[in-house]
Amino acid sequence: MTTVFLICAAIGCTVLVFQFVLTMIGLGGEAMDLDIPGDVDADIDLDFDGDMDFDADMDHGHVDSTWLFGIISFRTVIAALAFFGIAGLGCQEAGMSVPYTMAIAVAAGFGAMYGVYRIYRLLDTFRSQGTVRIGRAVGSEATVYVTIPAENSGNGKIQINLQNRTMEYIARTPGPKIPPGAKVVVTDIVTSDTVEVEPITE
Repeated sequence: MTTVFLICAAIGCTVLVFQFVLTMIGLGGEAMDLDIPGDVDADIDLDFDGDMDFDADMDHGHVDSTWLFGIISFRTVIAALAFFGIAGLGCQEAGMSVPYTMAIAVAAGFGAMYGVYRIYRLLDTFRSQGTVRIGRAVGSEATVYVTIPAENSGNGKIQINLQNRTMEYIARTPGPKIPPGAKVVVTDIVTSDTVEVEPITE
């Protein structure tokens, strides 16, 4: 069993470190959409890190994948392997019996799998919520908070009410300078936190 634990820990930890390094330097891939024909219409999103979202629509109605299948991805399986191996080795060092060692190692593996799943689901939720909010800003009125320089020569700030929350975004304008307190309308999204605005003429 020691060899099994060592292999799991080595593979899991190596890939986890590799994924962390890629994340830190900003490498990634575009999601791939795969449609599977037949009685089951499935949409699978698979990204560079190995996350997979699976939703199935069957002839008898909408059926979600099982809870366990929903948390399985390359990333969560690697975390499970790493913690299974580490926990197993730790229990062996402590002199525990084989049944206790296996039970603790398996529990640690499943705990790591679920923990990584929840963390990335939370991060995805924050990311998608931010995108939705700023996307809904186009066409909305806002108030200038910090002077917006003329002809896209610099950035100012606006305050806008979106989804019942007062949000603050960086703002640019292709027109003349807009002073604080002026009313503007959002005409375009520049980046995830920057919008283009034009003054509202009375």
